[in-house]
Formats: sequence, structure tokens, C-alpha cells
Amino acid sequence: MSKELLLEIGTEEIPAAFLQKAIKDMAEMAEAMFRENRLRHGTIKTMGTPRRLCLAVFDLSEKQDDMIIEKMGPAKKVAFDEQGNPTKAALGFARGQDVDFSEIETVVTDKGEYLCVRKTAVGIPTADLLPAIMIRFISGIPFRKSMRWSDCDFRFARPIHWIVALFGGEVVPFSIENIVSGRRSFGHRFLSNLPFDVSGYEDYMAKARSNYIYVDPEERKDIVLSEIRKAAESVGGEVLIDPELLDTVTFLVEYPNAICGSFSPDYLKLPKEVLITSMMTHQKYFPVIAKSGGLLPNFITVNNTKPRNPDVVRRGNEKVIRARLSDANFFFQEDQKIGLDKRVDGLKQVVFHTKLGTSFEKVQRFQALAAFITEQIDSSLKSTVDRAAYLAKADLDTQMVGEFSELQGVMGREYALLSGELPIVANAIYEHYLPISAGGPLPETDAGAIVSIADKLDTIVGFFGVNLIPSGTADPYALRRQAIGIINIILNKNYVLKMDDLIKFSLGILESKMTGRPEEVKKDVLDFFRGRFENQLISQGFSYDVVNAVLATNDWDLCRCYRKIKAMESFKTNSVFLPFATTFKRVENIIKDFSNGAVDPSLFENETESELFNAYDVIGTKAFKFIEAGDFTSSLTELAALKGPVDRFFESVLVMAKDEKIKFNRLSLLEKISVLFHKIADFSYISTDN
Repeated sequence: MSKELLLEIGTEEIPAAFLQKAIKDMAEMAEAMFRENRLRHGTIKTMGTPRRLCLAVFDLSEKQDDMIIEKMGPAKKVAFDEQGNPTKAALGFARGQDVDFSEIETVVTDKGEYLCVRKTAVGIPTADLLPAIMIRFISGIPFRKSMRWSDCDFRFARPIHWIVALFGGEVVPFSIENIVSGRRSFGHRFLSNLPFDVSGYEDYMAKARSNYIYVDPEERKDIVLSEIRKAAESVGGEVLIDPELLDTVTFLVEYPNAICGSFSPDYLKLPKEVLITSMMTHQKYFPVIAKSGGLLPNFITVNNTKPRNPDVVRRGNEKVIRARLSDANFFFQEDQKIGLDKRVDGLKQVVFHTKLGTSFEKVQRFQALAAFITEQIDSSLKSTVDRAAYLAKADLDTQMVGEFSELQGVMGREYALLSGELPIVANAIYEHYLPISAGGPLPETDAGAIVSIADKLDTIVGFFGVNLIPSGTADPYALRRQAIGIINIILNKNYVLKMDDLIKFSLGILESKMTGRPEEVKKDVLDFFRGRFENQLISQGFSYDVVNAVLATNDWDLCRCYRKIKAMESFKTNSVFLPFATTFKRVENIIKDFSNGAVDPSLFENETESELFNAYDVIGTKAFKFIEAGDFTSSLTELAALKGPVDRFFESVLVMAKDEKIKFNRLSLLEKISVLFHKIADFSYISTDN
């Protein structure tokens, strides 16, 4: 038999930024707790609004599953004497387990035969377990910040006012501080702040709706979408929907109601990003766009109530956005009084980091690094890249970016164009911040990509150099995101760049700021990039062993590594791969601590040695040409032909011969083969287990 469990935690308004994660965590916590308590269940549904978190569990078993408990006793050889009678140890074990000796069994384990007793732990009724489970569940919900209130010791995101807890329609009795569980919930704070009793999930959802509460965030999001689209249509436009803003607004309200407001068309002369940022980021408004795509002088606000007089609410919001846009317009006009290139000197007063100097110093560093990168990619871009790097951070000295930090790069591009800079330079200023988020757009131009790589790499190497390294849980300078950005730009642009060379060059520029030894910092930064690259490749579906086999060769041309991994992954499906990999893993294992050998054909004692040496010469030459051309699939096909000669070599000779010269010669021959294979991968990392 099974029943339904309903839990609602009624609170003061929880910040929207806390709710999505809390709802996800609640589902995972409930699953784990029921599994831990051996309680079978059906669907788990978690929901929430600013004033309530809700858990519904369907088909929850009325009692725990029974559990067989095995208790191991002494070994059989200790438990019985020579006549086969139980010893004191055996009888003592039976007494200790409170069973008759006849109930004792003998079981075979990896360590031999042992006495064992099996007992059945009868499941406890779910109703008896739930009070403790619910207390632990509520207290275990993780929040970015939690608080105490009144004289309570209990911590939660916001003060708890009520708890609904029902199992099969009956109250699950427990209390947290002075809050006692029951069946009473409350409606919308402004529209229906009245109590209502519920008997179960369906009753709760229906009564919540009738009291102006949409508990399910997916239902609420659909209503928000419907409301804002209707509001936009009322002025002949379409709503500009940002998924992140949509989620935020969904978790700011319990009963969505949209109102469309307007502002002076004169403000449309501002860059559209200024208008959008003012509306979306600062006011949580949705912009409205014309059918042609341009912005309309309108916005949509979503309220958490049904206003008596919508015009009053509209005018209030129009007053707020008017003040915000008026400020933005003032900043825009004032900023243009000084050319962008004149603002670079102002960066001398802007501290990038106390240990890494000013933003002006940073610009000088990544300007030099960008020039180094440009020489390897396209030297004809030198003047464009140099100018873009020089101006890249100049907008940090503007009033607009001082007020709207989200517009850095955007305003750099706008002010560069207004100052007469070339469009390619202006665009590179904007693009050097890309990607802004995981999976976000990458720089389209080479100039933007080069400056972006240089800026991000200077940041990463700089912070590693002063020992401000990300921990497992903290990355305050977003170094992981910036490393992934560099990797994605390089792969997207198919740049032939060696990360170890770039890091070495960057370290040279940062030398006066370093607190760590350059060689150690370089190793740490390379390991950091390797970790990000590895995680990204595995998340794309590449095999863990293939990724590690290629990365273990320390080839820091990321695009070449990527092509090797693709070739290896494809070759892995070939029936010859497993035996091929097994053979060359054996080569790697034998020469593990051997290096710098030279082959002397005059020391060959067996024809298989000559055969392998000749095969290496012929096949290796072909394979090397394919490797140099970047055709790793063809090179692997060629290298697979070495399997036969290597196998015959192992069958016919003893590599570790007593004669040191013979042994050295044979190890040297295997080392040559290993070096050839290392141009693609280290096969000792390949899993050959079926």
C-alpha cells in the first residue's frame, strides 16, 4: 500500500536567486532520504514561490522494506573442534546474537568459511519515520546564505511561518522551534492573506490557485510568458525574452500580472545595449521590440499582485525608468567629451588587483602578449590588434561603465566608433570580453579573438603567479571560465598555438609581479588548462582513456590534440584497436624507465629484431608524414601494421637479456617505436579491459 506525502514550508520572501537551486536540491535530498530509509515511492515533485517551498511525493510506501541483516561470526576452523562440536567461540557468538545455535549458518567468503546469522529487520511504518525525516529534510536544504530569527537557533533562508505536512491526508506531527506542523496554509500576501486547510496535493493546488497562488514554477512561467506577450501586443510589438530574466521574474512572483509602460522616444538615440541593460538588469523589465527588430519606447513589468488601478502602477514604473534613462543619457553625453584614447591614462588610477597592479599595467602586459600571438597567427593584423588591445579597457574610465558595469566592452565599442576608430578595432574591443558566459558567443574576428586570449591568459597566469589559485569550491576571479573561454576560442578559430609557449611568454612579462617560481607557476597553469580541456572533451562524449592518452604526450597545440582525440576515438571502434593497444601498452611498460637509447643493427641476434627495425623504418616514415600533415587517422592505420613485427619480436627474444649491450639495444629499438607512438598518444593510458 502507498500514500501521498505533501510538505509545504511557508516563509518570508526568499530571494529569487535562491529558489531554483533549492527546488532542485529538495528533489535530490528527498530521493536520497527515502532510499536511505528503504521507502519505496513514485514521482517526486518539488515546487516553490517566494513565500513557500513545496514537496509532493506520490505512492510513498506505508512502511519500510524489510531488510536481511547478516552478522559474521568466527571462522569455521575456530568454531568447531576436531569432533565437529561447537566451541565456546561459536556458542558465544550465538548467545551474543540472541539466537539458538541451530539458526547459525556456515558461509563461504573470500577469506574462507565463517559462521553467519541472518536476521530480518522488519520495516517500520512510514508514518512513524516521517517526523524525523521531515525535520532533517527541512534543516538540510542548502542556501547560499541562511539566517536565524527571533530567539530561534534554527537557520533557514528566511523566517519560517508555517509548515503543512500531510501523509495520506493525516498530519505528520513535528515541530521546528515554535512552528508546529499542520494542514493550514496561507494565500497571497496582498490578494488573499487568509488561512486555508488542505487535505492533500490536489486540494492544496486547487485552493492555492483560488487564493492567488501558482505554486508550480513551470505553470507560473507559462503565465508570465502569456502576460508579457499580451502586454507587448497591446503596443504592436513583441517582447524581448531573456531566459535568465524570465526565470528570475518567475521566482519573484506568486501571481503574475504584466503591465506595459513607455518612455520618451528620444532615449532610443542611446545605444540599444544601454536601454536593454537599464530595463532588464536594473529594473527586471522586459524590453519591447518592433516587428522589424528595433526597440520600441516601451517596457513590460511583471507585478506580484493584481492592481486596483493599473495606471498608477504604470506611471510609477515609468517614473523609475525615466530617471534611470536620464542618468544614462547624461553619462553618454559627458563621456563623449573625452576621446577614448585619452582615457587610457586614467587606467593608471584603476587598480586591477593589489598584487598585480593597475588596469594600465594589465593593458601593457596583454598588449605585448597579443602582439606575440599575432605573429603566430597573422602578422598583417599587428596594427589592428595593437590598437584594440591598447583601447580594450579604456571604457572602465567612463561614467557609463562606472554606473552600468555590465556594459564594459559594449561602451568601448560605441565610444571607439564615435572617436573615429576603425570598425574592426571597435568590434575587437567589444569581442575581447567574449565569451561572457558558458556556451556564450565567441569572438568572430581574429583581432577580437587574439586580444581576448591575451587578456584572459594574462589574468590566469597573473593570479597563479601570486598564488591566488581557484580551490575546489571557490573561484573568485572566474579563472575556470576564462580558461574554458581561451580553449573554445582556439578550437573555434583552429589556431596553431602552443599553450606552453604562450604561458612562458606571459610569465616573462609578469616577472616583476611573481611571488612563485616561474617553472612551478608554468606547470600549475598547464595542469589547470589540462584539467579544463579534459573535462570539456569528456563532457562532449570522448572516452576518458583516449583523452588522457593524448593529453599525456604534452602536446600543447590544442587543435592538434583535438584532432588526435577524434581520430583515436574513431579508430577505437575498429576491431584491430584492442589487440593493437594491448601490444603497445606492453611496449610502454617495458621501457618505462628507459630513455636516450641508440640502436646498433650489428648487435641483432634474431631475425625478428631486424624485421622490427626495418618495419619501423618503412612504416614509421609513412606514419610520420601523415602525422606532420595532421592526418592522424591514416597515421594510426599505418602504425597498426607494426603490431605483427612487435608481437613476433616479443615471442622470439628476451628483451631483458643478460648481456647488457644486447638488452640496451633491444630497449632502444622499443623506445624508438614508443617515441613514434607518442606523437599521437601514450598507449599506457588506454583501457584494454573487455
